[in-house]
Amino acid sequence: MSCGKPHETDCREVLDRVYEYLDGELTAGDVADIRVHLDECGPCLEEYDLDKAIKQLVAKKCGCDPVPDDLRDKVLARIARVRAELSD
Repeated sequence: MSCGKPHETDCREVLDRVYEYLDGELTAGDVADIRVHLDECGPCLEEYDLDKAIKQLVAKKCGCDPVPDDLRDKVLARIARVRAELSD
């Protein structure tokens, strides 16, 4: 996905890292770069809002159960594959 406008941080990079951003797993510099991008890019902000809502729903419904690392990795890999298919 790309909005067609030039950004310092590419749309694909932002969307590939949105869950790391939501989970607080990025460096302060990466967080700042993504935040700047989201402030400039409406399509990425909409995708971020959707991902954030999904994450909150999952936490609400499954928050009491620990998620195995391999399941998390599989889900993130599937999301990456779907994004790649949609952008082709």
